[in-house]
Amino acid sequence: MAINDGDFVRVNFTGKIKETDDVFDTTFDEIAQEAGIFEENKTYKPIPIVVGGNHLLPAIEEAIKGLEAGEKKTIEVDAEHGFGQRDSSLIQLVPMREFKRQGMTPVPGMKIQSEGATGKILTVNGGRVKVDFNHELAGRDLVYDVEVCEIIEDNDEKIKSMIELHYSNPNVDIDKTEIDIVDGVANIKLDEMAKFDQQSYMDITFARFRIAKDIWDNIEDITKVNFVDEFEKREESEEEDEE
Repeated sequence: MAINDGDFVRVNFTGKIKETDDVFDTTFDEIAQEAGIFEENKTYKPIPIVVGGNHLLPAIEEAIKGLEAGEKKTIEVDAEHGFGQRDSSLIQLVPMREFKRQGMTPVPGMKIQSEGATGKILTVNGGRVKVDFNHELAGRDLVYDVEVCEIIEDNDEKIKSMIELHYSNPNVDIDKTEIDIVDGVANIKLDEMAKFDQQSYMDITFARFRIAKDIWDNIEDITKVNFVDEFEKREESEEEDEE
């Protein structure tokens, strides 16, 4: 079956800068280690996406349409369709006092967050700090080697794939997620470990919204998504009573 918009698929990919052939992202741990970008807390495996859902660069999602499970493709993405051209207005001079106010000591190469944007400190000169808020890959032409590993057809598995994509909690076992679809409503009961998530309430709510939106936008007849949180009274054993 050829891939089309709205299909749920799992893909492996490796992204490289065209000019230098440097790897900047990959789903393979061995390639990440060779490239010096390996992250201990990251799971390296095929990632689930919805084609046309902007989970990867739109140019990549467009390019894999028509492929079938097991097929591979090398995709060139120019800067305009990648992370955009560099914008000189996004290179800003920030007074040193702003960093001191936050208890920070700026050094070149340090990354900072400001109003939802990530910036990289370029220079520290006296009372001023030059920060670049362009994306690190802005202005770069890219090459992606992509493999379609699976086309997901079962609705329960589609829903689980979106939980896997948006809800990044390594302690949650996706196989213990319970899904019940009745009369256009998908009821989702996550693994018990989700109750002990340390993320903020806002982050969890946003993740759940993204999961729900991908479900009702791309699975026919599902118009509502419920996340079911159950807290059951625990019966104490006789041994605990004696203690």
